[in-house]
Amino acid sequence: MNPIWEALAAAKVYDLAQSYFTGMPHYPTHPPFLFGLTKRHGDMVGPAGHSSAADAIAMGSHVGTHIDALCHFSCGGKLHGGIEAEEVQSYGGGLEKFSIDTIPPILRRGVLIDVAGDTPLPADFEILPSHLEGADVRPGDVVLLRTGWAAYYEDARRFVNDTRCPGPGLDAARWLSARKIFAAGSDTVPFERSPDPKMPVHVHLLVESGIHIIECLNLEELSRDKVKEFFFIAAPMKIRGATGAPIRPLALV
Repeated sequence: MNPIWEALAAAKVYDLAQSYFTGMPHYPTHPPFLFGLTKRHGDMVGPAGHSSAADAIAMGSHVGTHIDALCHFSCGGKLHGGIEAEEVQSYGGGLEKFSIDTIPPILRRGVLIDVAGDTPLPADFEILPSHLEGADVRPGDVVLLRTGWAAYYEDARRFVNDTRCPGPGLDAARWLSARKIFAAGSDTVPFERSPDPKMPVHVHLLVESGIHIIECLNLEELSRDKVKEFFFIAAPMKIRGATGAPIRPLALV
């Protein structure tokens, strides 16, 4: 047997995605997730007595477990790399630069930094560089910060909490960017400590550093099993021109 297949067969797989459902939490500036059956069993019955059901969904590209494309944020009218946003965007076509369809499938080393431990962090908690020190973070890694807020995901009001949530501040974001990681993620809806109208962490990571952000992760099983290092696999939906997309991340140990 190929050594790769042997390693995969022996690996434990952790699903790091949250479920999509009607009434699920979402950031207030993004459209909600909508779902419904468009065809029920029995609406049409075939000659062998068979029938099928079908459904439809509508949602924003930044709802649920998702990844931000680098074009999601600009500052001073400029995207990452100094590109003028106005010159590469349109309502019908989206963004011509750094859109979600330009992100290749992600197969990288993953690192969990479990800041919360046994108790979810308070809403006003700022993750500082001192909370990250000691983690073995290398260039190209996907670094996931656990606040413990995944425990609130089924309660949309509590999880969104008027976007008052724990997360990294600018100093922690600079700690991450200094290590040249590929992406940073967490288990909250805004990733960074919120609210902060300036969104400094999004600006620093996406615009200034070219580092992707992943939000609304479920990191509880990794924490329970005290997993700190893993093989991270994920691929965003390939939506041309989009600023973000749902993602189904997996951790292999």
